[in-house]
Amino acid sequence: MKRFSLLPLRPAGSLLRVAAFLLLATAATAAVAPNVLRSRIAGLDVLIYRTGVRDVVTIKGSLPAGDAHAGGGNGAVASLCGHLLDQGTTRHGKFEIAEQLERVGATLSFSVGPQALAIEAKCLKQDVPLVLGLIAEQLRCPAFQAEEFAKAKAQIAGNLQRAAENTDFRANEAFLQAVYSPGHPNRELTTDEFLAALQTATLDDVKAFHARTYGPAHLTLVLVGDVDAAASTAALATAFAGWTGGADYLHPAATTGTDAPREQTVFLADKTSVSVVIGQASGLRYGDPDYVALRAATSILGSDFTSRLVASVRDTEGLTYGIRAQLANDDFSDGDWKVTATFGPNLLNRGITSTQQQLRKWYEQGVTDGELAKRKTNLIGRYQVALATTDGLAGTLIACVNRGVGPEWIDQYPAKLAALTLPEVNGAIKKHLNPDRMVVIQAGTVPGAAAPAKH
Repeated sequence: MKRFSLLPLRPAGSLLRVAAFLLLATAATAAVAPNVLRSRIAGLDVLIYRTGVRDVVTIKGSLPAGDAHAGGGNGAVASLCGHLLDQGTTRHGKFEIAEQLERVGATLSFSVGPQALAIEAKCLKQDVPLVLGLIAEQLRCPAFQAEEFAKAKAQIAGNLQRAAENTDFRANEAFLQAVYSPGHPNRELTTDEFLAALQTATLDDVKAFHARTYGPAHLTLVLVGDVDAAASTAALATAFAGWTGGADYLHPAATTGTDAPREQTVFLADKTSVSVVIGQASGLRYGDPDYVALRAATSILGSDFTSRLVASVRDTEGLTYGIRAQLANDDFSDGDWKVTATFGPNLLNRGITSTQQQLRKWYEQGVTDGELAKRKTNLIGRYQVALATTDGLAGTLIACVNRGVGPEWIDQYPAKLAALTLPEVNGAIKKHLNPDRMVVIQAGTVPGAAAPAKH
């Protein structure tokens, strides 16, 4: 449901902070996929990539245990379960685990999203077995203590209540409700629904969720950096031996749409800006045939300082400090397309009008040859730069697995971008989008809007 980023157990040491930004000597230019060691170890899908960075290893993982996996049960159990992973196990207390990590300068954290529990760790080469052992221990046998459960409920509720005062958060919440049909994994609970679920959730509910969804069947771990493959494989085989079970990701049919009003206002009092989302369900999953073409077209419209929306709505007209267009929520299922922007209340109507004019022009006339040529170069360069750190490469590898495109996509993606033609790009816009079907969400102190009645 709601994405809560759980804090690392202890801050990283200075060596790790520096090493996280060391450039990999060859990852951005050499083929990556042929050098990925991929195997099943104790039931896990494990990808290992050794780089030129010395001594440091980045670990990223993904487990199908997100909020959408609550099914028809309590919608807060996944977030509660993920929150309790670093609050002690049946073998070690939370302070013991924290001390082990701190002693070697390692970090380890978990966070829960709509579909996945994300795992992130960083450590020195010689400490990989220790960290992998802790990951396994925390996934397999969390203590689930009543006292920590009560604290988790209070902390998550507090985080959500604070988030509910954020205009961006509320605009996105309303957008997801408007464009995804009931039952779709991207349709998150509302703030009120989630808070209600938190109140009624029991520790037994969380234990049952853990037993049903946690397991190696669809768990992926990626190790990038100065990895000793033999030592890491042995550590994984020992740490995860005998573990069974696990759920798969949810891959629903494309959303069927909703009957939500096309224009919605979420009134929040005393806000200095209004967050706006204009968009629709895209019907596309990452890796679908038209995805790269629509991604390039969307980037031309609004992904950076050279995009159309920034050049017109922000720079020329001075109506906003922030505006962008993006495809999102499409790793595991069909996703959405949206423009997000922030306007002062006195500039809101002009800002929305200007944005919609640029959107309409882009939709009806498409992009130009010159724009596409420049954007190809830009996107390819940014992609290769992202692969130049252990964090970036590990994140890209785990994303490729989650998206169902495999490690080979890393090498194929720049070529796919370079091969795009103007008819493909402009055709993808018309095929998958329609400004007349888009919803417009406004969240904040909207002029003329009434505050919700107090119950």
